Amino acid sequence: MADVELVKKMLRAVLQANKSGVSLSRLQTEYKELTGEQIPHKHMGHNQLDALLASMPSVVRMERNRTGEVCGANETAHIAKVVARQRSSKKTGRPHLVNTQMRVKPAAPLVLNGKIKLITTAINCIQYKNVSKCDNSSRSHNRANKISIVCYVIHMYVISSFFSMFFFSNLPAPMNLNESFGSGKGKPYNPQQVQGRIKEILGKYSNGFWVSKLPQIYRELYKQELPTEAIKDLENWTHICTVEKTCSSNPSELLLYPAKEQNTTSSPSPIHNPNPTTAPTSNTPTDKPLQSPAHPDLKQKLEELLVKYSNGLWAHALPKLFQDTYKTKLPGHVLENLDLLSDICTIDYPMPDNPKRAILYRRCSAGGGGGEDENCNRRNSSTSEEEMRMRKELGRRLSNHAVPSLQIPKEEYPSVLVVEATNTNGVILRYIGEGYSQAQESMEDEMREFYGLDQSSPTPLASPASGQLVAVRAEEEEEILRAQVCEVMTDKVKVYYVDHGFSEVISKTKVFELHEKFFKLPFQATKCKLAGLEPFCQEPAVLKKFETMASGRILLAEILERRQTPLVVLYDTSQDDDVNINAACRKGLQDKTLASPLQVQEDAYMNVTVSSVCSDGTIYCQLPSRGLAKMNEILENIETYFHSQVTSEFLVSRPFCGKGCLARYKGKWSRVEITNLHGSRVLDILFIDVGVQASVEVIELREIPPPFLRDLMAIPPQAVKCCLADLAVSIGSWNPDAVQWLREKVLNTTDCSMKVAKVDETKHCIYVHLFTDKNFHDSTRSLNHQMAQSDLFKQQPDVFLTSHRGGNTTSSSPPETPSSPSSPSSPTSLLQLPPLLELPPTGNNIDVYVSVACHPGHFVLQPWRDMYKLVVLMGEMILYYNKTEEKPLNIEKNQIYAAKVDNNWHRVLVKGVLTNGLVSVYELDYGRHELVSCTQLRALIKEFRQLPFQGITAQLAGVKPRQWSEEASIVFRNHVEKKPLVAQLEAVQEATNPWDRRLTVFLVDTSQEERDIWVHDIMAEFAEELTNEL
Repeated sequence: MADVELVKKMLRAVLQANKSGVSLSRLQTEYKELTGEQIPHKHMGHNQLDALLASMPSVVRMERNRTGEVCGANETAHIAKVVARQRSSKKTGRPHLVNTQMRVKPAAPLVLNGKIKLITTAINCIQYKNVSKCDNSSRSHNRANKISIVCYVIHMYVISSFFSMFFFSNLPAPMNLNESFGSGKGKPYNPQQVQGRIKEILGKYSNGFWVSKLPQIYRELYKQELPTEAIKDLENWTHICTVEKTCSSNPSELLLYPAKEQNTTSSPSPIHNPNPTTAPTSNTPTDKPLQSPAHPDLKQKLEELLVKYSNGLWAHALPKLFQDTYKTKLPGHVLENLDLLSDICTIDYPMPDNPKRAILYRRCSAGGGGGEDENCNRRNSSTSEEEMRMRKELGRRLSNHAVPSLQIPKEEYPSVLVVEATNTNGVILRYIGEGYSQAQESMEDEMREFYGLDQSSPTPLASPASGQLVAVRAEEEEEILRAQVCEVMTDKVKVYYVDHGFSEVISKTKVFELHEKFFKLPFQATKCKLAGLEPFCQEPAVLKKFETMASGRILLAEILERRQTPLVVLYDTSQDDDVNINAACRKGLQDKTLASPLQVQEDAYMNVTVSSVCSDGTIYCQLPSRGLAKMNEILENIETYFHSQVTSEFLVSRPFCGKGCLARYKGKWSRVEITNLHGSRVLDILFIDVGVQASVEVIELREIPPPFLRDLMAIPPQAVKCCLADLAVSIGSWNPDAVQWLREKVLNTTDCSMKVAKVDETKHCIYVHLFTDKNFHDSTRSLNHQMAQSDLFKQQPDVFLTSHRGGNTTSSSPPETPSSPSSPSSPTSLLQLPPLLELPPTGNNIDVYVSVACHPGHFVLQPWRDMYKLVVLMGEMILYYNKTEEKPLNIEKNQIYAAKVDNNWHRVLVKGVLTNGLVSVYELDYGRHELVSCTQLRALIKEFRQLPFQGITAQLAGVKPRQWSEEASIVFRNHVEKKPLVAQLEAVQEATNPWDRRLTVFLVDTSQEERDIWVHDIMAEFAEELTNEL
């Protein structure tokens, strides 16, 4: 029986963190995120969760919103409910139940479907005076003063997760929030690159500007932080700029002008570089001019590629991509002199110790032009201004009040209510949540009161005009809604409900003047475009499928592009597995007559090709069919077509889950579907016609050419999922030996035969008897019979892995190699460990991300500055290990390996080995403990042992060590876990192994403009309250 009081405490902590209440589905999600398990309502004697919550009136108040959804709220907090009102597209009707049983879309640790919005605000540097007058009795106040004295502050808002923002995004890791430009240890950087950029900036600001303004301008233009050491080096770059001191004694008050004399034939002044041995240097000598610029035609082609890959393009990938796209070789000098491309792209070096690993980003305003500040968001701002103009014109006929434009939610995955769609390029929907559906409901309640429906009826509008904004009493419902007049008839008016997205013809007596105070809320009905369905936006089969799966339902929307009509992918998360609505609608185009014709019958299917054998025993087969023949013919035509095209048009620039495109399989183009994204560069794909999964870079994908798109979309996947029938071992329990045996038997055979035993519709699987020849009448010749009679599925002895030399190992493990460690407790005897993570001196501040928070005495930090390097590393690990064959390992305790966890490869430390083949590992970059199969471990190669381990164990300073209660731990977790914070280093406890280092830090949340939140103050107060209660 579950501990009732403990469950109550955990529920109370979750509800306290949700001031606006929470739906039951969301309550389950947050409870599991905090405790690691579902709410145990069945163990506590209740069949349904709401029954359990109803039995705890002292903890939670249960209410139903207008959609019928059950919501829970903290009983002591009287809060407003978040509601979404569903209306029919034919009439307003009464609110009815909407499917809201949703969960947050799960995500891989690398991608974690969310992003960070960085809003950089420049503030004046405050002089820290009269320190002696501070109240020394309050240590936290002194620290708060220190953390507030900065030259600029970056406010960060984390929505769900944020790693994908750094995977080749244009935003590098920000500088320390509390680091001044004149201080800090020098970091390696490329001086030639910075000099060229500063020279370009001075060309736009020929009258000079303050040096303190340079970092902000640099950041806006190049989407990167100006290296701290470059500020110090400005005075030495006399060939680039002139630094002039003012009469003020403040050293930060310097003026920057273009160089007084710029002579292109003279040698530039020597460059001061504090770290000449580690800083990457340009291949172009500094004592002579650069080579002649790249040919304009070459630059144009390179710019086309950069436009396609707006999130950045690795320089080392250019030659192959250039060759494939333009059928000609990239000149070799381009990679040797990347600075030749500085006028069309910016160059970033994510690995300062390896200057050859560069990422190229297209400039927002290639070609320059001078004068005004360049603003990458100018296009967005013009769109916003145009939209505002339209809004103003819309309301002009009635009053001078303009309705503000609707802002897209900051979340990457907002909840939406789908109204209807007559075109997938213009799906009408409404955003759900605070500031949207809640604000709309509040406004409509206020309208109801203002127009006095409960007392006396207002005077109808005398002469409504087409295009006018009005207040309307909805048909068959005593509610007042905002609407726009579409058409005026004799005694009726056709109106469009601007907050609900549908039209209706009503009597003129129900139309009233809209008061000015109801112009403040943006129109809530808006449109979006479904990604991947653009060519079939009005296809009846697509719209019918969409109507069935999405209309009138609350879904999750992944926003791919934020524009006036956002580009989205919709997900139904109400089922056990997420359903990609876009992909499901695309499948509505398939011609079922072209599918593989498998059914139970006496005769066998001949000339079967087994295209894939999965590690769980599942096989994928291709059968001769009309669809397979037609698909092969189309793919051959595409091969010819690509050879004749010299264009970048078919490069995939916007990958997303469920997208259909092409990739190479055994040297030929084949159809694939994107199944998972690891940032914007690395992704997982499924070859849908052979059943093979792979991890590739986005540059390896191609769009399906328009002439072949419709025909190819009509052909269903030709790989049929099958399982061998009559085997004692179920799917998922196959051992590696059995899988390898079957692969050797069937993968190189093209004339297998097959008899269908059973079709399981629920599991979408067909059970078959498989033969490698045409003797299917003799069941003893089937591979099923051979495997059942062999020792492949005989009971294996329990796997016993140990770190001791004399212990037993798995029978499949090879003898130890000479490089095996002599002392298992010393990991350095086997592998050279990465260097230790550099830390600032005690008392300094670090920008960090808290990846794991157990309680104030134990949490894990990741330094913010190098986060993008970790994302780059993990992308490389995915590409490397997903393409390498599984090799048996002699797994030993206290050694480091690469391990596959949730479709991502991590650097791990083996903490323990179990007798059932599972291994307990510790993720060295994230601080999480996981159990994985021993088959999911690989040797960690040298290339992946260069970056220091990014996870650092820490404890909170400013609070007394104690045994923290579960309730206190949850409160701490809610405030710090998966959030970017500032850590003030109090002490460092060094250790022999990097994962045993321990920090003592103060944690500060600086996301609020008005004040800094010191976490130790919150925990001290919470601990005191608990003590008083006891």
